[in-house]
Amino acid sequence: MALQVRLAPSKVVLQKLLLCVILFYTVYYVSLSVGCVMFQVHELDFLAPFDFKTNPSWRNIYYKVLLVSTEVTYFVCGLLFVPVVEEWVWDYAISVTILHVAITSTVMLEFPLTSHWWAALGTLELFV
Repeated sequence: MALQVRLAPSKVVLQKLLLCVILFYTVYYVSLSVGCVMFQVHELDFLAPFDFKTNPSWRNIYYKVLLVSTEVTYFVCGLLFVPVVEEWVWDYAISVTILHVAITSTVMLEFPLTSHWWAALGTLELFV
């Protein structure tokens, strides 16, 4: 009795990955919008999902919005990826996170080296 693993064709994998990335950023912007309303932040920066330079302070309301929206996004996407990919959710979640780091580096023209950003990203990956 041999272990049989059925691999999806690369086209299907890329389609599911693209759908997961679109889902990830849609949830991110929705949670940012809700967070701005809840915390009464009157300006929503379009580049907020890629902002790792904001000073990490509990007195900074914008930082709270960024942190809460990131947490909500990873939690919700962990649930929403299941019906999309049906299996291998961790693979897709890690791939989306790696793409997010690459996109963040490209948008901000700098690799994120701030420890609070990596700590949040690393701990949130456990929820997926």
